[in-house]
Amino acid sequence: MPIDKLTRRNFLKIMGASAAAGAFISPREALFLAQAQAATNISFGGWGGVAEDEGVKAAIAHFEAEQDKIKVEWQHTPDAGEYGTVLLTNIAAGTAPDTSFIVADQYETLRQNGALLDITDYIQADPLLGQADYFIQPQESNRSADANGRWHGIGSTWVAHHIYYNQALFDEAKITPPGFADDEIWEWDNFVEICKQLTKDANGRHPGDAGFDAENIQQWAVDWPMWWMPLAAAVHSNGGQFITDDGLSGLDSPEAMEALQRLSDLIYVHNVAPRSAALTNLGMNNTQMIDSNRLAMGVDGSWALSWMNPGLMQVPMGTGALPKMKQPATIMQAHFHCVLAGSKHPQEAWEWVRFLSTPFYQTQFLKIGLWLPSQTALATEEGLATWITEGVHPANYRQFVSDYIPKHGVAARLPAGYIEAQNDYLQPAFDALANGEAVEDVFPKAVKQANQVLEANR
Repeated sequence: MPIDKLTRRNFLKIMGASAAAGAFISPREALFLAQAQAATNISFGGWGGVAEDEGVKAAIAHFEAEQDKIKVEWQHTPDAGEYGTVLLTNIAAGTAPDTSFIVADQYETLRQNGALLDITDYIQADPLLGQADYFIQPQESNRSADANGRWHGIGSTWVAHHIYYNQALFDEAKITPPGFADDEIWEWDNFVEICKQLTKDANGRHPGDAGFDAENIQQWAVDWPMWWMPLAAAVHSNGGQFITDDGLSGLDSPEAMEALQRLSDLIYVHNVAPRSAALTNLGMNNTQMIDSNRLAMGVDGSWALSWMNPGLMQVPMGTGALPKMKQPATIMQAHFHCVLAGSKHPQEAWEWVRFLSTPFYQTQFLKIGLWLPSQTALATEEGLATWITEGVHPANYRQFVSDYIPKHGVAARLPAGYIEAQNDYLQPAFDALANGEAVEDVFPKAVKQANQVLEANR
């Protein structure tokens, strides 16, 4: 019986016959059985939509084709928030997977609580991943290594916020859109003035014009979401810190509060950005708003390029850097790949996590616009040529990856206790900001309460 014709049914027949009667099997069949019995099964938990699900399955197929000692079971949950709850429940019950996606705001908490395996020695001994310049630095160490330089996971990739814009609306207004080169990044005051030119009411008037109707805006300039990553980008651009060097929230500093108020003012003072309720009432997301000429610019994560790219949009679109207040800045973040401390197969689990940090896995997501590289070689001219895709990546996207991100990207490490601090205190403050409440009336108290949680989790 040829090995490649050995079906599951025939395999069971052989196993049953061998056990019952000691039946003779050929050396080749014996080798197959030995290999099958020797393979170690490990589990891999994570979340994601269709693209992530298919990408992980492709990676497993590739990994298993390269070797025959490790089999990977993919435990997929579509929603990231739901998966986080499932994972914590399984960790508590002792039924956690061997390896897992770990969301950035859970990483430090799980590391501190001993739920994640220390993989530092594996990395240092690895001839590829152990190279000093294998990952983009210092950002990778900033997020993955603890205060003692120990790694308990590896960032899956990088993602970061930038501007997506409708080129047709810029052409109509005779305005040059932003780029990623330092001299193409708008100063904040200039950004606000441009936003006024790109905002129109039903009669074509702009904010500041006599008779401008703020209750009947037909074209907004910008949508800047009010959640932690795009908010943190503005804070760092104004010289503040989202998380301070001592691991606390820095959103009550003068620099941070000024930046946050400026974002609120885009909506409630300058009338150039829609309230979230306006988008809800229209029944449109930022992609649809841009594509229907209702929105000139959307601030969104780099992952949005997988559905908001030139090949899928009806209008000509492009990308550019966030405007700067005192300095250019964007927040770099992503989930981690980790070995769970309770794994009974740490060596095999490490081999899988290692594979996820090699070019094959990352490249498939880079090509569709979902991710940015965290590996140095993929950000070089030669590396960019392996994944930059016509119709997906705008012409200047190479510069975003190879120039802007290394110079201006900030890797934010979220401290232990952050989930509780955000859910109980910071998120309500973000919601209040989106609803037009003054920053000085909300954030000092919210940050004080959040920091009490963070200090208790040290």
